[in-house]
Amino acid sequence: MKCITVAAAVICNAENQLLLVRKRNTAFFMQVGGKLEPNEAPEATLLREIAEEIGVQGQIQQFIGRFETPAANEADHLLISYVYLVKIDQAPQIQAEIAEMRWIDLGIEEQTWLAPLTTEVVLPWCRAHVAKAVVV
Repeated sequence: MKCITVAAAVICNAENQLLLVRKRNTAFFMQVGGKLEPNEAPEATLLREIAEEIGVQGQIQQFIGRFETPAANEADHLLISYVYLVKIDQAPQIQAEIAEMRWIDLGIEEQTWLAPLTTEVVLPWCRAHVAKAVVV
């Protein structure tokens, strides 16, 4: 099975909402983030992707973990994700390849198409920890 390695940002706001984006020509909403460049540290990838995708500077607050899930948009690929809790300094704006952005409520089951990383890892983590987390 082919692997895709990414860095992904968990960005929450004061209303207990999680920021998700959908890239152009894809169906699934997911964390801001992207693929690591050769010899690039996950933290550097994450900060670069935040600036590219939502036009703001991010501050890494916490390393949540390394996770393996099915890739959302590439069939038969394993997604290896380095996931970080991130604080952003201003309101995010759609940039680059992002088609749509939304804040989802952590207390409500979403009907939106969500990436496996979001449903299997990020939402359960946020529901358990976000009250203690640093929020925007």
